[in-house]
Amino acid sequence: MNDFSFGFLPGIQHEELIWLQELTKDLSTDEKQRFLSIYQGRRKDPQTVLICCLIGLIGPAGIHRFLLNQIGMGILYFLTIGLCFVGTIVDAINYQKLAWEFNKKAAMESATIMGIK
Repeated sequence: MNDFSFGFLPGIQHEELIWLQELTKDLSTDEKQRFLSIYQGRRKDPQTVLICCLIGLIGPAGIHRFLLNQIGMGILYFLTIGLCFVGTIVDAINYQKLAWEFNKKAAMESATIMGIK
């Protein structure tokens, strides 16, 4: 497995790619493959987050927060119609940051499962 294997993840940004390569630099090929399979199952695609956020503008708000395991914020968005649409619009603008924060936690959880750090 080469360092470009992470590049096949959907919607991966350069910053995330560099961070994942640094996190797994000391792993063997088999360990990297195992990490990738665990991380792939936990990772959220930024485009999926954006689509769910935009659905909140015309339907039930907060779906993207539930997707990101932010249950409390999801309920708040649902009850306040996306904080009167303002919160949903802000999240639609910052969807990549929301996905990156979630994916960073998912990578750390995956690393913990493997006993990396």
